[in-house]
Amino acid sequence: MAIRESIAAAGGREPGSTIAAAVRLVPGPLQAARELLTIRDCLRYACTRLEAAGVAFGQGTDNSWDEAVWLLLWCLHLPPDRLDPFLDARLTSRERRLVLELIDRRCRERVPSAYLTGEAWLRGLRFRADPRALVPRSLIAEALEGSLDDWLVDQAPNAILDLCTGGGSIAICAALRFPRAQVDAADLSTDALALAAENLALHRLQERIRLLQGDLFGAVTGRSYDLILCNPPYVNAASMAALPPEFLAEPSAALAGGSDGMDLVRRILANAAAHLNPGGLLLLEIGHEASHFEAAFPALEFAFLPVTAGDDLLVLVSREQIEHAGLQVPASGAARSARRSRR
Repeated sequence: MAIRESIAAAGGREPGSTIAAAVRLVPGPLQAARELLTIRDCLRYACTRLEAAGVAFGQGTDNSWDEAVWLLLWCLHLPPDRLDPFLDARLTSRERRLVLELIDRRCRERVPSAYLTGEAWLRGLRFRADPRALVPRSLIAEALEGSLDDWLVDQAPNAILDLCTGGGSIAICAALRFPRAQVDAADLSTDALALAAENLALHRLQERIRLLQGDLFGAVTGRSYDLILCNPPYVNAASMAALPPEFLAEPSAALAGGSDGMDLVRRILANAAAHLNPGGLLLLEIGHEASHFEAAFPALEFAFLPVTAGDDLLVLVSREQIEHAGLQVPASGAARSARRSRR
């Protein structure tokens, strides 16, 4: 049994010329299970299979090799950070079958590997992962370990809010980074908060992180913080329409940010100052929406916080900068419609 891919090579030919279709054969899992012997063999096959299937990356890994390593080490119950000692180890027939079935599922079902394995890794920390929340991958976790330090000149934050916490990974990273801080983690989704509770238990942080349910700051009425962290839905409508299946498998409400990606960001910035202590900071992930962010908030002074993936993916803004910009709470849909009808 083989999986066939046809490749049309039309470029650079005269119109009407005969073009032979090149056909590449990728052995299916049954044939592969009979012929592959070692982990190295299976990894090579897995890379070929993932590339041939055209799977999308970006939910924990960004290439076929890392994705294959992740899946194989998990399936074989091997340490996730030690590959070399096992590369030439031979697999039993049952191990080969299980490994190749998992790779085949990843290619056929087009769901994130984290959902297949039930776990994800972020900055060396393990988290439970399933479709109740996004796969942990926020760039805020990296900033907590490095570039944010330059802005915490006086003292470490004592009160931290992780807004739109999802499965709780950012809240957990913050609690471990600032061991004396009390951390609140808020989300609208009760399903996501249930997953977050499992992750708090996994890291034994139930006493230091408080889970709160509500619509944005509605979950923390009357509370204020030294640091607010937020990875909100910010994907613009055009990008949402082009998402590959792996990302569509995640909760759309945690991704979709409206026509320009800034719908919830507007609400967050309009209300954040009331929940920040004097000198408090808001660290906001906006991904590749920098141009939309700057267009939406032309009067706002802020800083981009650099991370490995890029220099304009995270926004850092103080309470005082938000107040100075005079941002207003966005009007309701009905009020906006009324204004439009009057024009």
